[in-house]
Amino acid sequence: MITANTRIACVIGRPVRHSLSPAIHNAAFAASSVDAVYLALDVEESALAVTVEALRGIGFLGASVTMPYKQAALSICDEVGESAGLLGSLNTLIPLDNGRMRGESTDGAGCVGALRTAGRDPRGAHCIVVGAGATARACVVGLAQAGATSIGVVNRTRERAASTAGLAPFVARVAEANEIPGAEIIVHTTPAGMGDSTEAAFDYSLVGPHHVVLDAVYQPLETHLLRVARDGGATCVDGLWMLVHQAVEQQRLWTGVVPDPQAMRDAAEHELARRRR
Repeated sequence: MITANTRIACVIGRPVRHSLSPAIHNAAFAASSVDAVYLALDVEESALAVTVEALRGIGFLGASVTMPYKQAALSICDEVGESAGLLGSLNTLIPLDNGRMRGESTDGAGCVGALRTAGRDPRGAHCIVVGAGATARACVVGLAQAGATSIGVVNRTRERAASTAGLAPFVARVAEANEIPGAEIIVHTTPAGMGDSTEAAFDYSLVGPHHVVLDAVYQPLETHLLRVARDGGATCVDGLWMLVHQAVEQQRLWTGVVPDPQAMRDAAEHELARRRR
């Protein structure tokens, strides 16, 4: 129930009609008994700064930032967290008590949280990240911060792999696909497998029963990679868990409360099912 004391949080982007964030975050507020509501704001680029200033003026709780404003929103912030600074982008705005604005990136935390949901902490693990885009970059930073022993970045373009590995220079390096069998954790971040596609980003026969495989794709929940990995006895983690856990970290930053991830996932699955009807 919305009251006179209800705080506002939101996702800012363009477009945002497809976003699962309202379903996920409103479920989190309900599960944690936080008096807040989460909205989706489709904002023109020219109105980004004034929108955030207006939100600040009404005492908003916080905001998620999605494409295409993850980099532009940095200019709105008075300070940025370590991950956002390394990545040169953010996905979270946190208004501070002193009137300042802090920017954070929780995508890496989403990767780590998803793996922990499957019972695999990255600390001390040998990891392979497939891909070198924005999601891969966030995962490399998150895995390194979580204490991974090594992170190999596999990508068709070696230069992009080197750039991504450079975010964690003492832990990450450029790797080849034939090194995948020696890893313990595989994080796949390319669009391969999205929708009905059976495209493969690497030779899936390299996946074995000792692997934990996280696919950042969540439509479908079981991608071609995860289906092959499951059939081969690997532990599989779908991309919806990654989306949920980056939102868990956002909730913690905004409210100080760690919400129930399962309640958030249930809401996301319900919304996905509604859209398929």
